[in-house]
Amino acid sequence: MKLLGGFGMGSLDGRVVLITGAGRGIGREEALFFAAEGAAVVVNDPGVAIDGTGGDPGVAASVVREITARGGRAVASADSVADWQGARRMVEAALEAFGDLHAVVNNATIERNRAMADLAEEDFDDVVAVKLKGAFAVTRWAARYWRERHDAGVRADRAVVNTSSGSGLSNPLPAQASYAAGNAGVAAMTVVAALELGRYGVRVNCVSPSMARTRLTLEVPGMRDRPPAGGFDALHPVTAAPVAAYLASADCPLTGQVLAVRGGSVAVCHGWSHGARLHKDGLWAVGELADRLPGLPMTDPFDALAGALGGALGTAGRARLQEMIDALLDGRGPS
Repeated sequence: MKLLGGFGMGSLDGRVVLITGAGRGIGREEALFFAAEGAAVVVNDPGVAIDGTGGDPGVAASVVREITARGGRAVASADSVADWQGARRMVEAALEAFGDLHAVVNNATIERNRAMADLAEEDFDDVVAVKLKGAFAVTRWAARYWRERHDAGVRADRAVVNTSSGSGLSNPLPAQASYAAGNAGVAAMTVVAALELGRYGVRVNCVSPSMARTRLTLEVPGMRDRPPAGGFDALHPVTAAPVAAYLASADCPLTGQVLAVRGGSVAVCHGWSHGARLHKDGLWAVGELADRLPGLPMTDPFDALAGALGGALGTAGRARLQEMIDALLDGRGPS
């Protein structure tokens, strides 16, 4: 595997890529993987704590040193994606260092997990500012540059790879109202951006990693487990990197897609698709709906969450799951 040695030729040769949140976890693995595939990388990360507080520019710089030590090309950016002008500066950093920008990977996120009744306004705002507004801000500044180049007659494949999460798409988690909302918003924005930016040669897709071992998930039962020596580590945060690299490559035809990644599995997400329906040529009466709507097949959110978390927590009955949710919301964590 290229990451174990020097960097060489690969699927991203000649591509310049900006990766946000690239100092740790999934973003760091993407930065290393992209560089191994031949990309010049802007490693963006302000080096904040999980909750977005503090900051350390050395976090991004350390990843740059790893890349350059192996013969790759990279520069560091410590701006926050939630800073409108900071998002502009990181796009400009790519142009100044490498002369162009071919792809953006929006990976930056923070978490402040609290029960909804205890979640402060600033906690909600700050999480959404990084996860959702940040993805928008970086994409917007990149899109301005790409539009200018397209209008000037420069034709090149450009790509945006957004990052969502199962918490927001398939299994929104209790105590993650802000995080789930931000991730769901990123997936919806992916489709809008794909429709808008295609005219400039820009493809927009989204990866949704789950069950990846990062500092955000280490307290989830089972996340610290390691495979036997030489075995495939399905929880390693690198598992999303090849999918993101493919979506950022010049030969990829996909746009407007959301792909869920879990270990070695990649699934196409279909969003809020319609299921069974009622129809009437006229206005429904409340009583009619009360008689008929409960009879339609529907997904119980408790059952969906139990199924989604089965790999980490084992099979749990509804009572046990409610007990775990109550413990989480009370700040005790699962017993």
